[in-house]
Amino acid sequence: METLQWHSRPRLKEPVMLAAFEGWTDAGSAASGAASYLAAKWGARPFAEIDAEDYYDFTAVRPQVRLRRDRQREIVWPQNRFLAASIPGSRDVVLLIGSEPHLRWRAFCQCVTSVATELGVRSVFTLGAMLADVPHTRMVPVRGSTADPGMASRLGLQLPQYQGPTGIVGVLQDAFAKVDVPVASLMAQVPHYIPSTPSPKATLAIVERVCSLLVTHVPTTELEIASAAYERQVNDVVAADDDIAGYVVQLEGRADQRDDEDVDADLDLDLDNLPSGDALAAEFEQFLREQGGQS
Repeated sequence: METLQWHSRPRLKEPVMLAAFEGWTDAGSAASGAASYLAAKWGARPFAEIDAEDYYDFTAVRPQVRLRRDRQREIVWPQNRFLAASIPGSRDVVLLIGSEPHLRWRAFCQCVTSVATELGVRSVFTLGAMLADVPHTRMVPVRGSTADPGMASRLGLQLPQYQGPTGIVGVLQDAFAKVDVPVASLMAQVPHYIPSTPSPKATLAIVERVCSLLVTHVPTTELEIASAAYERQVNDVVAADDDIAGYVVQLEGRADQRDDEDVDADLDLDLDNLPSGDALAAEFEQFLREQGGQS
């Protein structure tokens, strides 16, 4: 069986590709959430997928059992789906929404680049989100970077400066560069002290940045409402701990000094006696469970 499975081959006009993966570079489920949100708003239709068999350790990411309407059981495997959509007033878009694979990353990326080259994709944006020392009360930073000088100049993106471990989005960027398709990274920053909680605020920030770059618009009312509720809930948890509250105030001060360029990272933050991110995440999840029990 072919690893890359085509269901149809859409005819697209100067398409752009957006790629987002659940996993290491998807803090707060912000990137995968943004891609799914845009796909829904644009009415994107699936046309191809990458079979999971060669790329996942199923003892680490287990398939799910689901009951259909006829009560028959089916197995749902990890998915990497390609969808296509036409953006009103703009160009066509290909979306890749999936999960970071465990195995054979180069072969996986070759599947992705083959889809892009066959459909004539003009440029690619990988979407991601990482944990960072940022406060939940401020706008979510979304850093855009590209190694392509023309793309950087045209879209006002930074040249990449990061060195270190990377995820599938980093490897995919390298694969696109090798087939001469310009690629850029959009990376949102999610507060590290609430690492396991979905962040609609970061999802909203990515959606808005994508729309800005593609010169289009989608309604975001649902995300705005969810973001306001998210901030209120985190505020309640933070307010209950003086150490955490003080730390957030320091993060707010640093954020208020930040402009479009990176600020110096030598500001003193009082981390003494501060609970770990995991501890605060557990406290936040407990708060949400209690709130759910009261509703």
